[in-house]
Amino acid sequence: MPKTVFFDNKTPPHIATLVLVAALGPLAMNIFLPSLPAISEYFSADKSVVQLVVTVYLFTTAPLQLLLGPLSDYFGRRAVVLVGIAIFFIGSAICLLAPTIEWLLAGRVLQAFAVVGLVIGRAAIRDMVDSDTAASMLGYVTMGMTLAPMLSPIIGGYLDEQFGWRATFWVIFGFGLVVLLFVWRDLGETHFHRADSLTGQVRAWPALVRSRRFWGYSLACAFSSGAFFALLGGAPYVATQFYGLSPSAFGAYFGVVGVGYMLGNYFSGRFSQRAGINRMMMIGCLASAIGVGLGVVLIWAGIVHPAGFFVPIILLGVGNGMTLPNGNAGMVSVRPHLAGAASGLGGFLQIGGGAFVSVLAGWVLGPDSHPYPLLFLMLTTSIIAVVATLYVIAVDRQLNALSAADAASAEASGPTP
Repeated sequence: MPKTVFFDNKTPPHIATLVLVAALGPLAMNIFLPSLPAISEYFSADKSVVQLVVTVYLFTTAPLQLLLGPLSDYFGRRAVVLVGIAIFFIGSAICLLAPTIEWLLAGRVLQAFAVVGLVIGRAAIRDMVDSDTAASMLGYVTMGMTLAPMLSPIIGGYLDEQFGWRATFWVIFGFGLVVLLFVWRDLGETHFHRADSLTGQVRAWPALVRSRRFWGYSLACAFSSGAFFALLGGAPYVATQFYGLSPSAFGAYFGVVGVGYMLGNYFSGRFSQRAGINRMMMIGCLASAIGVGLGVVLIWAGIVHPAGFFVPIILLGVGNGMTLPNGNAGMVSVRPHLAGAASGLGGFLQIGGGAFVSVLAGWVLGPDSHPYPLLFLMLTTSIIAVVATLYVIAVDRQLNALSAADAASAEASGPTP
């Protein structure tokens, strides 16, 4: 692999480019969350319909990853990223001009192509380094891109109050232009051992599906992020209808979750090579469950201030920031030659599960949008993530024991004549 040279697209991408391309999707996901009530009022649409602005994005993102991963294994990482961002631009333009809620939803479907940055970014990093180093590098990349979900709700809330909800989509469009420039000038190809055919890629999927480790990593990531997606789907309505927060105030409170996520990413970047990906995942999943559980306890104790809901959720951000980089690194390292397909299939499970949980979040919230149903849903998914991580650890121990037994047997039998 040639040495990275910044803004030279004949060399592997600089970490700044990986951060920006990975941040495009979270920005498009988070910046307009404070505007959901305003969008509902503007289009005279029911809450459940406007909730689809989040849900349709997630449901489109999930199957896209099944396609984008194998395409990048066949055509290369660079070409797929460029095409994906171009489609994202078309979707952003539709959102800006949308005359009805149906047109806005159509634009969100195309904006979902922003996920190309996450899928190809994971695969490109695995092309460049080994699994433990990939976890560390993913941690630092995710820490940088966390500025998008951390700051975008704050910016989105301010823009909504000052200029209306469409202003947030102008920011998405402008940021996409910056990302396109960096990708064009800096993201060199990292995948040089191309798949023979797309059908060959699909035929290789059973090797992933049969891997217990792949399922363990994927499910741990899916349910860990599921708690966060539940927060995305339910928090805007809990904040406005139960706590009476303005869009800008909600954005500020929601931003603290991003602070926790960035801190978890820092821990991943700092300690994953030393501690190993499985241990880091376990600590992250436990942190998420403890944070959500603490939120339940505080509300049960009668604390009705919004800080009682949002501050404990910082631990959910910390936990996701530790679990996802390490789980994703493990996922794409099960079969390194299928890193793109593994990233896509694992991402499908992760985002598809998140979309389902986001729908559940909208369904469990009653007319008063009390935090209890949302918190219990988040706690359940966090506990399942802990169980999935314990499963990965058990499988790893079993495989290591079998490998040690095989090595001992080979040594005891002596040299083969």
